[in-house]
Amino acid sequence: MPMPHFIAQRQLQFSETDMAGIAHFSNFFRWMEETEHEYFCSLGLTIMRREQGGVHLGWPRVSASCNFHKPLYFQDDFEIRLTVERLGVKSISYLFELWRGNDHIATGRLKTACCMCGPNGEIASIEIPPDYLTRLPADESLEQSS
Repeated sequence: MPMPHFIAQRQLQFSETDMAGIAHFSNFFRWMEETEHEYFCSLGLTIMRREQGGVHLGWPRVSASCNFHKPLYFQDDFEIRLTVERLGVKSISYLFELWRGNDHIATGRLKTACCMCGPNGEIASIEIPPDYLTRLPADESLEQSS
């Protein structure tokens, strides 16, 4: 298993639980997205960059999944480990692993496409800009394709 590129620390809040005090499944997707945003910030990048003419560069999701292994309970401290599994020409695929100490809580994946989003809702995939590529991992073990 490759080393994570970024680790976020969290504590399960009451508002994130169900009536049994267990993390609601929908939060896992939010935590993955928040960790991706924190990762981009740690690299000096932004997840949404405004461009001229009312367009912005963004990263819409192409796919998202999460497999749950063990529950998280109210006030549990846990971490989310982000690994870039694949850096393509126009997309990034992430692996997220959630851990509470030695307990593997969940495994998630996101695939995002680099896109220009227009003011009227039009979206077009683009190659990842060079200023992003220079800050994203240049790990030879990553698959570098489209």
